[in-house]
Amino acid sequence: MLRHLYFDTSALVKHYITEVGSHWVQSLVRNKKTVVFTSSLTRIEGVCTFARRRREGMLSEDDLTQVCTIFNYDLAHHYVLVEADLGIISSAQRLALRYPLRAYDAVQLATVEFSNVQLVQARRPPLTFVCADDRLLAIAQAEGLLVENPNHHP
Repeated sequence: MLRHLYFDTSALVKHYITEVGSHWVQSLVRNKKTVVFTSSLTRIEGVCTFARRRREGMLSEDDLTQVCTIFNYDLAHHYVLVEADLGIISSAQRLALRYPLRAYDAVQLATVEFSNVQLVQARRPPLTFVCADDRLLAIAQAEGLLVENPNHHP
């Protein structure tokens, strides 16, 4: 049976940069029985994360180029990208009024909720929200989502 996981950027970048939880994330992403969902905005959030790592001296310029190339390839060919359309943005606004959320966190949460509803309505197993932010995971749980933190899987 397929396992449906929604990765926010904080978790998905662990597939490309070695840090706490990377091996666990890599094992999930590489598993043929895992379907990885993420927001279309992960495209820019991921590149911003990689560029910040370059500025901090954790990646060389060549490493940055390589990781961005692989990341963009995977986004195009291996992941289910969910567009942040007006419906999702409206849901993100609603969530931002209820919880202390940063803008992209609100969009990620609205996107996972939308994707989860779509799967459940299609009689598929619900998504698990994979995120490395305990605060965001607590909000996701309050919204009724299943959650996993890769930082708890060193």
